[in-house]
Amino acid sequence: MARYLASRLISLALSLVAASVVIFFMLEVIPGDPAAFMLGLNAQPETVAALRSELGLDGSTPERYLRWITGLLQGDMGTSYTYRVPVEQLIADRLAVSAPLAAYALVLSTLLAIPVGLLAAAFRGRAADYGIMGLTQLGIAVPNFWFGMLLVLAFAITVPLFPAGGFPGWDAGLWPGLKALTLPAVALALPQASILARVMRSALIEVLGQDFIRTARAKGLSRAQALTRHALRNALVPVLTILGLQFSFLLAGAIIIENVFYLPGLGRLIFQAITQRDLIVVESAVMLLVFAVICVTFLTDIAYGLADPRLRRRR
Repeated sequence: MARYLASRLISLALSLVAASVVIFFMLEVIPGDPAAFMLGLNAQPETVAALRSELGLDGSTPERYLRWITGLLQGDMGTSYTYRVPVEQLIADRLAVSAPLAAYALVLSTLLAIPVGLLAAAFRGRAADYGIMGLTQLGIAVPNFWFGMLLVLAFAITVPLFPAGGFPGWDAGLWPGLKALTLPAVALALPQASILARVMRSALIEVLGQDFIRTARAKGLSRAQALTRHALRNALVPVLTILGLQFSFLLAGAIIIENVFYLPGLGRLIFQAITQRDLIVVESAVMLLVFAVICVTFLTDIAYGLADPRLRRRR
């Protein structure tokens, strides 16, 4: 297990280095000068040069990359060009919305998908299976922002159970915060639950065809008992893969939902920073998201090793 863990840590470090290089230099080639954008079209060249020096944009590209990456290693993400506050403060404020939203949506999708996948596998080839697969295909096909607008129409306007948008802040209490995140979380969870249910069904059907399941059935276990006691654990490896990817997607890819529901989350911050040419915010926020994705992938690999000892032996 120690060698397996060490190999995963090395892969994580190399991935972070490569991601930092790609993120920084990709943003550098985007046309437009942040200083000129902030000062407007009629700014004098010397004024633009002075602002570039103040913002730390006057050095060469490798120098600015080293300055940025050194600051990240020291916990300093720099200062926003637009808001003139530390970037880590901006990101922390927005993560207080985005992280609970992603976790809420992941919990909802998991609670829905696992029993649905079990039910579809248990009734494989029957009407219940066909109906579930049809509904999951519809859940994948429906855009989550459109589904979110339907939820607003149904549960915020027609039957006003939840707010249509905005976020009151966690200072207002846990329940008002969860109410504000419920409709966005459901809109995000629907396609993820559909994907996870289909993966769960496929993995369970594959495991149910193995010899040890037939042996368990021959010893007197019912199909439901063999499914829940033996097949479920062995089908978890592909499901863990999807869960890890889903949390990363929900954290990094909720920008449309955050704009639909006017949530002050991290995705909306990145969108605003791009439109304002606030490159230091974009670089640091995207790097944080990449770090979160890579860490989730790392934890998923560790969960693989715990769920399936054969992976550790192969390593």
